Amino acid sequence: MVQLKSRIEAVLFTTAKALTSKEISEILNEETDTIEEALLELIMDYSARDGALEIDDENGYILQVKEEHMDIVEKLCPVELKPAVLRTLSVIALKEPIRQTQLKDMRGSNAYEHVHELLEKGLISRTRDKNGKSFNLKTTPKFAEYFKLKGDTKTLAKMLDIEQKVTDGP
Repeated sequence: MVQLKSRIEAVLFTTAKALTSKEISEILNEETDTIEEALLELIMDYSARDGALEIDDENGYILQVKEEHMDIVEKLCPVELKPAVLRTLSVIALKEPIRQTQLKDMRGSNAYEHVHELLEKGLISRTRDKNGKSFNLKTTPKFAEYFKLKGDTKTLAKMLDIEQKVTDGP
């Protein structure tokens, strides 16, 4: 059972989504009942440790950081961005520096919420523009580090051969 718990732990550590006991049993080629028994023991093991990790079993099984430690995780690496926020970040990265009002015109009024989230995660910075009526937005070194980019975004755009489309766009 100890080796099976270790194998289940490896599966849960590796996956990015919650898995059912049936899915885990298929991956490990074990009976579902045996997997469920081992999962229960593994959940109790994690609870007894009083550590930073837990196995959540609400919508399948997933190994995760406990809620009380999420502030540390978010400082080290931003959580996944929702697709709409990621699209807003893409516009900022490819057109930087971009005025916040221009971003709002391109992405709609939700862009303000996206900017707030991206600022909190440290992926963009915001400075007042010359007239003081809007803000200029640009990516931060944390953005480049998070996406493992070398050089600036203009270099990236040239590499992807999209700079002309971005600057001449609609």
